[in-house]
Amino acid sequence: MPGDEGLLTEGVTQGLSAAEVAERVAAGRTNDVPSRVSRGSWEIVRANVFTRINAIFGVLAVIIFSTGYLLDGLFAGLIVANSVVGIVQELRAKRTLDRLVIVGQVRPTVRRDGVSREVPPGELVVDDVVEVGAGDQIVVDGSVLAAEALEVDESLLTGESDPVLKHPGEEVMSGSFVVAGSGAYRATKVGRESYAVRLAEEAGQFTLVDSELRRGIDKILKVVTYVLVPAGALSIYNQLSGSQALPDALRGMVAALVPMVPEGLILLTSVAFAVGVVRLGRRQCLVNELPAIEGLARVDVVCADKTGTLTENAMRLAEVRPLGEPDVAPETVLAALAAADPRPNASLLAIAEATPPAPGWTAGSVTPFSSARKWSGASFGEHGDWVLGAPDVLLNAGSEERAEAERIGAQGLRVLLLGRAGQAVDGPGDVTPVALVVLEQKVRDDALATLDYFAGQGVAVKVISGDNAVSVGAVARTLGLPGADAPVDARTLPEDPEQLAGKLEGAAVFGRVTPAQKRAMVAALQSRGHTVAMTGDGVNDVLALKDADVGVAMGAGSPATRSVAQIVLLDNAFATLPYVVGEGRRVIGNIERVASLFLTKTVYSVLLALIVGVPGLIGYDAVPYPFLPRHVTIVGWFTIGLPAFVLSLAPNNDRARGGFVGRVLRTAVPAGIVIAAASFTAYVLVHSGATDQVQASTTALITVMALALWVLGVVARPYTWWKAGLVAAMVVISGLMFVVPLSRRLFLLDPSNSAYTLTALACAVAGIILIELSRWVERRVRPDQR
Repeated sequence: MPGDEGLLTEGVTQGLSAAEVAERVAAGRTNDVPSRVSRGSWEIVRANVFTRINAIFGVLAVIIFSTGYLLDGLFAGLIVANSVVGIVQELRAKRTLDRLVIVGQVRPTVRRDGVSREVPPGELVVDDVVEVGAGDQIVVDGSVLAAEALEVDESLLTGESDPVLKHPGEEVMSGSFVVAGSGAYRATKVGRESYAVRLAEEAGQFTLVDSELRRGIDKILKVVTYVLVPAGALSIYNQLSGSQALPDALRGMVAALVPMVPEGLILLTSVAFAVGVVRLGRRQCLVNELPAIEGLARVDVVCADKTGTLTENAMRLAEVRPLGEPDVAPETVLAALAAADPRPNASLLAIAEATPPAPGWTAGSVTPFSSARKWSGASFGEHGDWVLGAPDVLLNAGSEERAEAERIGAQGLRVLLLGRAGQAVDGPGDVTPVALVVLEQKVRDDALATLDYFAGQGVAVKVISGDNAVSVGAVARTLGLPGADAPVDARTLPEDPEQLAGKLEGAAVFGRVTPAQKRAMVAALQSRGHTVAMTGDGVNDVLALKDADVGVAMGAGSPATRSVAQIVLLDNAFATLPYVVGEGRRVIGNIERVASLFLTKTVYSVLLALIVGVPGLIGYDAVPYPFLPRHVTIVGWFTIGLPAFVLSLAPNNDRARGGFVGRVLRTAVPAGIVIAAASFTAYVLVHSGATDQVQASTTALITVMALALWVLGVVARPYTWWKAGLVAAMVVISGLMFVVPLSRRLFLLDPSNSAYTLTALACAVAGIILIELSRWVERRVRPDQR
């Protein structure tokens, strides 16, 4: 145990004065680090207005307006809609995130003018004296001024898993955290100069980086871009090289190009994530990294710590059971141990509340509790060396006292051993048991419902705790967790990753797990293809939280856990997690639905451009493009735009799966091919006999509308009342477009020739049969797919 090196010097005691702080602020020597989460309002506006899609549509709108056919420029409204909706939703998300960040941010304790106070991390200045204890994050680089058994874990920076004992004069780096002891350090590098700021900036921006969904959409758009270039060039050549008047040729060219761009896909993706942030914010859930919403939707294993997750973090001293006839009252020793620890954990706090005032013993040295040791202790000179910790760590396997502790722990209680230590330097040595300290933990009221939810969703829950395995199993049994009857002592687990993964597959409750083992367990589960979420609130959970696919920290947990976690439950409610999972599933499932709609339109638009353009390219008379820009606009409105917006925000509880790109393309490509073929067939059948181009275009449009609405119906399956209502509403509105005189006049529609209309409907019916046939084949080939 350390000596008196933790005594603070006068400089440490006083810290900076108010004048010295003001001087450094004026010189710009502050911890000025950009916000982890949200970008600025101007950045949001710029990112949503100056997009590639808006630029393309802007150029095409200028071309159309130059012809004088203003109604054909209706698609230009998409520029405004894309920008406004994106800006509004992201600003809402920004406000929500900024508010929650203020609540959940790590607030270091600094010493100024001799007084300790918490300040926002951005208000730290160079030479500030920062006080730290177990669980605190090192927020800026510094030099240690004082240390009481100060152990710092630097594994997140260096990869070394063993904590480093720090002494005065040694350096500490931002991004590390304190696992045991306490101390103070002087800030030497702040802001962008500190070691971990670059990593923090890259890890926490308002972005969809490292999202499988986003990567899939980017991959799709890249393929679309390659296809658009030749299709667009061919369409331009075909329309401008024919015998049409220039304004008509330009209108046909724009009509061919506009629907090729899946303009709303990126917008709705961003909107869906932003709405998810706002919804979760209302439940006091801070999303540090947006991909975490998607990640939780894919989770199939949740590793939960017992304390602070299944049970409340606070404890109550139930009993102090003497062993034999001690020469000093165990309550007196416990009070002295609680008073000697500068940063008592939850167990010592409960002991301090229930025991008499401290006897005033002077602690020559103190060993704070750490999750790796499972014990704490202090040397009180003539009053002896005392330890308090796990009985199964401090006592031999065959001892009666250990067996008694196991019996008590089997009731779901936490049991600690108070004993006299045989030595006081590197370990407790031979421990003479003096008393068993029994603590009660209250199971969270919402834990049972939360575990039932995960069981119903096919998500396995693994309880991983540093407490005694029997005690952890008892708590899990009260919650009906499958496998709780066979808790596993982690000290018996193999170190080999493959063997460890096998043990984890077959058990649900693990006790006496060290921080390094928690990390290894997460890796082992991931090696078996599982998507793992880790929940925790203590410093012993930090490494596992960082390595898990999704780290979830409690708001009342240590600053280090809140810093590394992607999601922070500010209300400390484990029951919030199902809502987070549900929100992720809603986002992923709905974006997959709407992506199919947008890409179906892209596929049939590109194919139509190729079918129309190729004959002119090889010497045949060029065929006018079937549609006007206003036609493709109304098709986009009623078969994609409005329904996609509703579907993107609707409930969806399907667990997300991999293979997003493949599933979307397997829906969009066959449907797009069928729509292109059917509509062109209808167009060709009536084009030569039509009295004017309007009737031929109307015939093709009826076919496209009918088939696109059918695809909407396919994507909306399985039906609920509101989905059926949405599809029905789009069908009725689309039908009225061909019936109401005003809309027929505005959109140049002429369905008056019943033979042509029947031709269009016949082609549509044939297309519907082909679409359903392709769906049937898909289900037979891939029965596990929707």
